[in-house]
Amino acid sequence: MSKQLNIAIAGAAGRMGRQLVSAAQSAGHTLNGGSEAPNSPNIGRDIGTLAGIEPIGIMAVGDLGAAARGADVWIDFTVPNATIAALSNLPELGVPAAVIGTTGFSEAEEAKIAAASQSLAIVKAGNFSLGVNLLEALVKQAAERLGPDWDIEIAETHHRHKVDAPSGTALMLGDAAAKGRGAPLSALKAKPYDGPDAKRESGKIGFSVRRSGGVIGDHDVTFGSEMEVLSLRHTALDRAVFAYGAIKAAEWAAGQEPGLYDMSDVIGL
Repeated sequence: MSKQLNIAIAGAAGRMGRQLVSAAQSAGHTLNGGSEAPNSPNIGRDIGTLAGIEPIGIMAVGDLGAAARGADVWIDFTVPNATIAALSNLPELGVPAAVIGTTGFSEAEEAKIAAASQSLAIVKAGNFSLGVNLLEALVKQAAERLGPDWDIEIAETHHRHKVDAPSGTALMLGDAAAKGRGAPLSALKAKPYDGPDAKRESGKIGFSVRRSGGVIGDHDVTFGSEMEVLSLRHTALDRAVFAYGAIKAAEWAAGQEPGLYDMSDVIGL
């Protein structure tokens, strides 16, 4: 096992927070603390119990300092404003590294993350599964090798509770395709197809979104010409895959200099 870490987890009572607590424990790390929103009914509850494992004697708190102070790594899969607020306070709490799985950041918030990476080692990704990060590499390669006459469409499905759309993973895959085409995603991202004049623009990257039931995550990238279609797809079967990837990212980030990294750095892609 890698060096034992003290890990602090944001949103410890949430879907991902519970998975992260369990994954950190399974990997042999120590839980430094777990935060929750100040008005959460889970404040004061044992984060091990919340995660469905044995009590570990660490209670969910509404104070960032109490959860994070002295931790080796902060792991945050919450919401953009909470993540940005945490990053601005971590250095003074003695936390040198952060793993960010939050999605839905604005351009201004992305700039704040980049600024925070001057003093923190930050691993930020739209998805922490090994399979998705390999898919990202394949999408970039396919976009490089297939001509602009091949249409690129990205379809994603998530559970009904997800709030941002397209998903962070879909945008990550779109960014990989755009890099393969030698342009920023902002220049190639198609508007949603809607209305009587929704004709597809040549060379654009299209997105479609579904929200249904309890789907963990399904992403399909298709490259289509007039004569054939290539499809690259990933389906998450267990939310734990993201948590275990985040723990691997935490283990890697703990030994890095300040900077902004992603999972391709962690797994050597």
